[in-house]
This record gives sequence, C-alpha cells and structure tokens, in this order.
Amino acid sequence: MAFREARPVLLGLLIVTVVGALLPHPVCWLAPLAALLFGYVLWFFRDPERTPPADGDVIVSAADGKVIFVDEVEEPSYTRQKMKRVAVFLSVFDVHVNRLPYAGTIKKITHQPGRFLDARVPDIDVRNEAMSWLVATRRGDIIIRQIAGLIARRIVAWAKEGDTLAMAERFGMIRFGSRTDVYLPMDCEVSVRPGERVKGGLTVIARWPRR
Repeated sequence: MAFREARPVLLGLLIVTVVGALLPHPVCWLAPLAALLFGYVLWFFRDPERTPPADGDVIVSAADGKVIFVDEVEEPSYTRQKMKRVAVFLSVFDVHVNRLPYAGTIKKITHQPGRFLDARVPDIDVRNEAMSWLVATRRGDIIIRQIAGLIARRIVAWAKEGDTLAMAERFGMIRFGSRTDVYLPMDCEVSVRPGERVKGGLTVIARWPRR
C-alpha cells in the first residue's frame, strides 16, 4: 500500500530523469539528481513485514522513530481526559507506515486541518494538520494521533471507521517526516523512555494492567 502512495512522485521523477538526460550540458545535471531522488523515494516508501509479540498484554509502537515524549496529558480529540501519551518522531529516514498498537475496531476517525510546524514541538498536536483514530479494544479504548510535520504534507488513511484490525496491521502513513502519538488509559504501564528508538508493530511501548 505504501508503494501506491509513491507512484505520482516516482512518475514525475522518472519523467525529469528521461528529459534531463536528453538536454544539453549544463542542464543535463537534472538527470542524475532526479535519478538519485527516485531511488530515495523508493527507499522512503518501503513497507517491511512485521510480526508482533504474541503476548496479549502488551501494546506495541504505532510507528518507527524516536520517542520524544512520555507524559500524562489531556487527550484533545475524544476523551478530553488525562491519558498516558507516547509520542514518536519520524524523521525522513524512518519507515512511515503506521500500525495498530493493539488489536481492535476503529470507532471514529477525525481529521484536523492545521499548520505544518516542526513535529518535535510539544504542543503541535493541537496546532498542526492531524488525524485522530479512536480504537476500541477488548482491554479499553486507545487513541492514535498522526501529526504532519515541517516536511510532511499528507496524512494517508488506509483503514476506515468500522474496520477491525489485528495488532501491527497497517492503517495508514504520513509522508516525509512526522509524529505519531499513542494515548493510553492511565492504568497502563509504559515501558519506553524519551530518546529510545522504536519500530512500529514490534517494539513494546506499554502493558495493560494485570487482570
């Protein structure tokens, strides 16, 4: 699915590469530059397979990247209540496919228009372009918030309201640098800290409370 999002960009770069190769010196430098960018875009839209942990008590990261915040904040889209938040910053070198942290049904998707500020700024979750996902699981509701960053200009949703997805199943992506926040109930035990690197669908970021 990620490659499908890359097709328009790849087509444009391919055209520039071919046309640039036919142009005389010094304009012909466009061809190798476009070819280099073509290779980068192919690499950026990579979508590796991930096998999540079998433990039914764990919650995995929704995104690849670096954890920048682990805190307790008021969730801005649905509950308006204090929840635990794990925020992951995705650089232009990270896989940008987002995966469900825990198996569940998507109850609601809300798009928020906004700005495109640096995704590492603490309060950009309510200022930037964003898409929020309310997911009902057998252990309680969780919320995922995809936030467009300084370079990212498009949030892509592959799943829709009513879909039931497995843990680590793909639900969308953000193009070219962004942030993905996961909001968890207060009784969940977070197991990552700021500065840690995580992988979507693989790295355990929290555990549900013992039953």
